[in-house]
Amino acid sequence: MKQLLYILSVVSALTACKGATKPVEQTSQPVVSIQFLADSAYAFCQQQCDFGPRTMNSEAHQRCAQWIQQRFEQYGCTVELQKADLTGFDGTLLHATNIIARTPSALGPAKRDAILVCAHWDSRPWADNDPDEANRRLPVMAANDGASGVGVMLELARLIQQHRDSLNVDIDFVCFDAEDWGIPQWSNAPDNGNSWALGSQHWAAQYAARNMNRYRYGILLDMVGGQGARFYQEQMSIQYAPNIVDRVWVAAKTAGYGSLFPAEDGNAITDDHIPVNQVAGVPCIDIIAHYPDCRQSSFGPTWHTVSDDMQHLDKGVLQAVGQTLVQVLFSEK
Repeated sequence: MKQLLYILSVVSALTACKGATKPVEQTSQPVVSIQFLADSAYAFCQQQCDFGPRTMNSEAHQRCAQWIQQRFEQYGCTVELQKADLTGFDGTLLHATNIIARTPSALGPAKRDAILVCAHWDSRPWADNDPDEANRRLPVMAANDGASGVGVMLELARLIQQHRDSLNVDIDFVCFDAEDWGIPQWSNAPDNGNSWALGSQHWAAQYAARNMNRYRYGILLDMVGGQGARFYQEQMSIQYAPNIVDRVWVAAKTAGYGSLFPAEDGNAITDDHIPVNQVAGVPCIDIIAHYPDCRQSSFGPTWHTVSDDMQHLDKGVLQAVGQTLVQVLFSEK
């Protein structure tokens, strides 16, 4: 993902007050007792990285897709592989696979609406933000920028299988492919933002064409395990789904992780939630790390570098995000 480049008038109005602390609506919602296991999510991240960088069209990419499918099926999900040949900014034909995993409904298939939880699972093919110029055409391991979101979702799927009767809504997980083939910094190609999030663009178009109207809302997880991460309120999320932003940040506070979810403005980001909102019409927010004081990048010091590896993940951050999602999902009526 990258900072949003196209400008909307509403974003200008929103960012005028960037950094201001906003009141978060209070709730009497009880604390959910189901415990997210960070060790489990961390292990899922490690297992993805054990394949190597999951760059498009690689053997590691293909093998990891099979592994993700098998893990979701192990936890009782019905899995659909949405395959598509997409074209990268440089003309490369990308053999993409969006992995859609649906938890079993206690009321039977398609008997009630659902919540969408999503993340991208591919790796950046170029470490184009690495401080060492010699590394900038090397692939990224993507422990945080890719694997962390999938790791959290797999642990959520495991918990849902165990506590199905405590959940009042169906959950669909979608692993978007081809998110990180966006134009690298060393390229001279013009960038209008459309080279990013190719898999979610395809998914959103297919969802809209089928007129499914299945989801109450969506939550995108991106870079949710990095050391020192905090999760500010992303600007496009505030524009498209302000009530969901409030709901999630209240849940974080209720779960005891309000310090990692400050009620302050972050940046406006080009990410998979943009086509989910604009094309699919599903109100979707982005839980994404923001480092306002990091000189390397506001996405953190390992973003699009060869240092995005398991050594720079933090189980405590995975725990905060995962427990917040548990609080959100198991509090739905």
